[in-house]
Amino acid sequence: MRGGSGKIVVSTKTTMSAPNQPTPSAPIEAKHFLKHIIEDDLASGRVAGVVTRFPPEPNGYLHYGHAKSICLNFGLAATYQGRCHLRLDDTNPSREDQEFVDAIEASVRWLGFDWGKHHHFASDYFEQFYQFAEALVQAGHAYVDSQSADEIRAHRGSLINPGDDSPFRGRSPQENLALLREMRAGQHPDGSHVLRAKIDMASPNLNLRDPVLYRIRHESHHRTGSAWCIYPLYDYAHPLSDAIEGISHSICTLEFEDHRPLYDWVVARVAEAGFFNPASLPHQYEFSRLNLTYLVLSKRKLVDLIKGGVVTGWDDPRMPTLVGARRRGYTPEGFRRFVDQVGVSKSDGWIDISVLEAAMRDHLNEVAPRRVAVLDPLRLEVENLADGEVIDCDAANHPQDPGQGHRTMPFSNTLWIERDDFMVTPSKGFFRLTPGGRVRLKYAYVAQCTGYETDANGLVSVVRVKIFEDSKSGTPGADLYKVKGNIHWVSAAHGLRARVRLYDRLFAQPHPGARREGDPPEFERDFKDDLHPASLTEIEAVLEPGLASARAEDRFQFERHGYFVADLQDSKAQQPVFNRTVTLRDTWSPPQQRGLQT
Repeated sequence: MRGGSGKIVVSTKTTMSAPNQPTPSAPIEAKHFLKHIIEDDLASGRVAGVVTRFPPEPNGYLHYGHAKSICLNFGLAATYQGRCHLRLDDTNPSREDQEFVDAIEASVRWLGFDWGKHHHFASDYFEQFYQFAEALVQAGHAYVDSQSADEIRAHRGSLINPGDDSPFRGRSPQENLALLREMRAGQHPDGSHVLRAKIDMASPNLNLRDPVLYRIRHESHHRTGSAWCIYPLYDYAHPLSDAIEGISHSICTLEFEDHRPLYDWVVARVAEAGFFNPASLPHQYEFSRLNLTYLVLSKRKLVDLIKGGVVTGWDDPRMPTLVGARRRGYTPEGFRRFVDQVGVSKSDGWIDISVLEAAMRDHLNEVAPRRVAVLDPLRLEVENLADGEVIDCDAANHPQDPGQGHRTMPFSNTLWIERDDFMVTPSKGFFRLTPGGRVRLKYAYVAQCTGYETDANGLVSVVRVKIFEDSKSGTPGADLYKVKGNIHWVSAAHGLRARVRLYDRLFAQPHPGARREGDPPEFERDFKDDLHPASLTEIEAVLEPGLASARAEDRFQFERHGYFVADLQDSKAQQPVFNRTVTLRDTWSPPQQRGLQT
């Protein structure tokens, strides 16, 4: 028997796009309300150009929700020939770290965006923030409160009751200014004083009830060291950072809608003091946050999963972080498709995780080369092929993309096939290998089962077949024999044994921690009660030999099994470790429907 040969093509690499631009393959997003606002602002002359920003706090790793914000802010800037800033809101030194800064930068770049020279930190503006604070104090818009945090909270009031004025609210501007300067000089301990805005303790919006602007914190900052012992609060630093940078459209999620009056108050009062042009102040706009089923996106809960040993770290492929998504094999293009599909609105709602999985599947179907893997091996012996004889079988790298070329698969007299591709007593509709039955060994020959063996436990251990040669050309893969079944194989003599991780959803319930029917009234469900017991299964599989040269982050479709990626952390030269990214189709069902205990 003779066979053809071909060239093995391992993978193609994703290229980085131009600054602030998605890659050319990203779909065109439909017009939404933010685009209408921007176009109206440009037409009316309210703004001369579009400047947006992505402003995460460097106190953790970015998650899937951040991906929506990144794509939205950078995407809008690109659409309207503007710019998008990356700004780290680093105003809480106790929770921030350079590790998180580096991870944020890497994740934004991985998604395909760049900020050019516009990389900023809130800490860049600490001196300006302080000068603004002195101006607010001198104008009577802020005061130093010497109550404790508990006392301030107790006097804040409720949604139905107004708050009470602080006993220190009547301090003179001169006394407040002296105290503020003492606070900056480090003359007072943590918690002894705060700087509060003087707005309205009876406001129906609790955010306007004299919010805290500065607190004392004798703690080293990851960028400014010990230069400061007072730090601004987010609601003070964020709008002022936007104003300093000339942000035209400050886009945030709906949970900040009630903070918008405070945002406007802060920039307007500082503008009154002569620091900004009142005609060019930034405006805040809100959109619905990303709520995905079968996930938790709270940083507190993500940290809980890590500290509890449920996952191995921020980059565990089951984590809904961008570093975890990257290790799992998710693609930047898939995220951008997903964001485009779910759209932008002002109404909160839930998106099923299958929508994200489908976006990844659609992109990987286009770009991932095909390979053969046997995940549950069963030995197949070819009786009419001599020991040591090897036949080169030709296989396309991608059936819909001829440009990806072909590769060679060695065929020998001992193969591995999937265990569920053979049944001694076939069920109705089973068209794979059975005693006396015929199937096509894909890319090779038609084979007929001549017998099988079982082990001491009655489990089939060996299947024997004979293969049929094409009498016209002498090559495998001919069409002389018409069979319904088509199964995959890997040569036992040449196959690569490799670790393969079959990842599944981390949670078994669509809303982890939510009450379920039948829960007693007094029962409080922990979100970890809904963990999926089989979110990770690690096996040793047999792969076609060309996969030995796979490099970290090379992606493939393992035919019939799904899309897989060579693990970014654990793959070594000639020893790749593969993670399942997503199955070939959405067939997911809750674990209890599969006989698993939750």
